[in-house]
This record gives sequence, structure tokens and C-alpha cells, in this order.
Amino acid sequence: DVGLVGFPNAGKSTLISRISAARPKIAAYPFTTLEPNLGVVQVGDFRTFVVADIPGLIAGAHLGHGLGIQFLRHIERTRLLVHLVDVSDASGRNPVEDFETVMQELASFSEDLVAKPMLVVASKMDAAQDVERVGELRRLAESRGLPFFEISSATGLGIEKLKFAMAERVLAPAD
Repeated sequence: DVGLVGFPNAGKSTLISRISAARPKIAAYPFTTLEPNLGVVQVGDFRTFVVADIPGLIAGAHLGHGLGIQFLRHIERTRLLVHLVDVSDASGRNPVEDFETVMQELASFSEDLVAKPMLVVASKMDAAQDVERVGELRRLAESRGLPFFEISSATGLGIEKLKFAMAERVLAPAD
């Protein structure tokens, strides 16, 4: 139902471990996730949806760089993309550039991927000290008409709000 996408170490595995019973390998080095992890997320008493933790995407993924094309194919089957962007100062990367790089890789693989419904998530808010980094990403999401969320899987900040936003989009009755 939901595909978590983003750069390596953006917090995808930690998020899926917070919202489901999935226990993916989590480490502070790139490409810890070597294959998609699936987690069943429960909302309320009887409603569930499946979230896929897709291995991190890097520039050139559509050409086979990093873990490449094999995982972009998994994303095609999802109904909603949740794009996690590390906004912590520790990453040393620019959140807006990371977002744009992943979007370019999705578009290079298939225009259908960037047309999917998407949520933009500023992850690792507990380690974000420069509010402007978060603000730039928020403005970019707003300019594209994409819902924006701030989370910290370490502290739980925003996790429930994001979980219910995902559920709202994938569990809604079909038109």
C-alpha cells in the first residue's frame, strides 16, 4: 500500500519499526537495508495497511547505481509514496537537494512514480538544529502541493499523525 522512499539512512527502517511489528536491521551506515522490509500497520481495531521500507535511493539508481533498478520496481506496486528526508544537521547533506535527487531518480525510472500520491516527511527532527533546513523543505513540498510532516522516530514526534495520514489515503473507499 505504502512505499517509504528516500536516501540511505533517511530513517525509513526506524519508522517502519515504530509503526509496525517489522524489525528491520537498523544501523548508521548506508545500505543497511538490502531488500524491502514489509510491515503491517494497524489503525483502530480492524483496519490495516502494508508499508514497504524500500532500500535507499541515490543519484544514478535508475541506471543501477547503489541498489538500483530492482527496488524501483517494488515502488511501482505501491499506492502511496512517503518520501523521508533527513533534516538533521548530522547528515551533512542538503534536504532539498536530497528530495530533488530522489524525485529525479523516480522520474527517470518511470513518470508514473512521480505522479503517485506522495507525502513529504522531514525525518530526524530531534537532531535538526537549523530550522531553515526544515523550512526550505516545507516550502518545496507546499510549492508542489504535497502534504508535509515533521517526525522523529527516536522520540515519537509526529508518528501518529503521519500514520493516520497514510491510513486516510490508502484505506479510503475507492471512487
